[in-house]
Amino acid sequence: MKPVGWVWLAVGLILLNLSVTFANIWPTFGIRLTHELSAELAALVLGLMIAWRWRATRSVVALRVMSAFWVVLVLGRYVEVTARSLYGRDINLFWDLQHVPNVGAMFSAVADPFLRIGFVAALLFIPIVLYIVVRLALVCVVSATSVPKLRLALSFVSGVVLLVAVAQNVGARVPERIQVAAPVTSAYLEELSELVYEMTGAGVRSLAPPLSLQSNLSGVSGADVFLIFLESYGTVSWDRPEFASALVDNREQFASDITDTGRAVVSGRVESTTFGGESWLAHISLLSGTEVRDPGTNKRLMAQDRDTLVKLFGRHGYRTVAVMPGLQRAWPQGEFYGFEEIYDLARLDYRGPPFGWWDLNDQFALARIDSLEIVQQTRRPAFVFFPTVTTHAPFVPTPPYQSDWSRLLSDSPYDQIELDRSWSEYPDWLNLGPSYVKALGYAYKTIGGYLRLRASRDLVLILVGDHQPPALVSGEGASWDVPIHVITTRQGLLDNLKRHGFVDGLSPDSPTLARMDTLLPLLLDVFDIQSN
Repeated sequence: MKPVGWVWLAVGLILLNLSVTFANIWPTFGIRLTHELSAELAALVLGLMIAWRWRATRSVVALRVMSAFWVVLVLGRYVEVTARSLYGRDINLFWDLQHVPNVGAMFSAVADPFLRIGFVAALLFIPIVLYIVVRLALVCVVSATSVPKLRLALSFVSGVVLLVAVAQNVGARVPERIQVAAPVTSAYLEELSELVYEMTGAGVRSLAPPLSLQSNLSGVSGADVFLIFLESYGTVSWDRPEFASALVDNREQFASDITDTGRAVVSGRVESTTFGGESWLAHISLLSGTEVRDPGTNKRLMAQDRDTLVKLFGRHGYRTVAVMPGLQRAWPQGEFYGFEEIYDLARLDYRGPPFGWWDLNDQFALARIDSLEIVQQTRRPAFVFFPTVTTHAPFVPTPPYQSDWSRLLSDSPYDQIELDRSWSEYPDWLNLGPSYVKALGYAYKTIGGYLRLRASRDLVLILVGDHQPPALVSGEGASWDVPIHVITTRQGLLDNLKRHGFVDGLSPDSPTLARMDTLLPLLLDVFDIQSN
């Protein structure tokens, strides 16, 4: 291998460094270059300079291995910085990879055809292009091992970078102009550590002790209780002026739907245990009273035999029902929670026009469960758990709201002109805010319409967000707070909620009342009116 000049060597080193030190252009899928240095590149270069006499380091096989390894680092870096920007958390490959097929299918269902083609092409060609560029850059570096002066210079610079990385890691002050990026390899090591953690059973032993669920439920006795987790309903919809102003009319109508049916509402804020996705972490945190912030804890908790809010309602004679329009496969959580009946996508039996990834919509799901479980006069009161789907990112196409609820279960629930208008919507991936607002407007109409449909029913509706929308919508530095509304005719229940910090009306103006897990004991106390 012929030695290269200083210029080509510099180009190769710069390309390799930039490829594992870039950052995210918040809040997009794009990247921006940084001035940080790569400890991994420094270690690789120093290793090559030390082993320059070993000709195997300059072989074709060695170049292939190093190039493939570097491409893995580049892709890992991209996933790491992008996930943190969009979802407000670090990636966890051990758990997140299992959801990739479903996310891909959802994207395919709602994305523009040309965008789908472009995405597939990028998946195929970007790794290939990366490999070619990385290999050419590595050839420049490896060839430098044949030049003594270059070897010496590169060894010195690499050693300095590694020393700065160590100093930075132990908290020592280093010049601001000389910053070393967090190694990508550390993220992979964390994933390996997580695997070992799970396999050794340490995770199970780390769980908090079970919560003792005690309440006579006198505050809701005889009423049908709906716990509705409204997908992506975050406080950002109230706190960001452009969202709040766009939703004024929808909220005023929703407030009228509540008061015109003789009901009242109190509201507050709750800190979710997840951000931008993984709704089930919020669900299990509230239903079990255990703080669950990662999929590993979620899985470990489900291996336990613990009491839940669902089981508590069941013990008090309630028919416990889960309405799961987004459920398309086995759901072990159902057994853990203790539901008597589970209506997944198949059992809901939607035969209408498709909308998005799940085909059906929240209004249909609510109409279906009403016809199957609520409308009967002679029955036990129901506890209904309903995680919605229509307000899930990317929020379009938004179904038409059908004011005639009797049509929803028919073969033609919508007029064709309404369908064409909805189906013409495609996500604007760089500005999902308007779609988010429209989806929330639909949610308010749906719930408000149901309150009018069952105006004479004794209903207690607990409407709570599962998490903030992805950072693409919520903005940089958004809190993890979500609104909670309780809607009922029962004044004693409302008064008890206000004693716990809830405020009158729809606006969640109160300080954060609880975390999602600590909300459970609060609600149990509220439901136990006779003891207060």
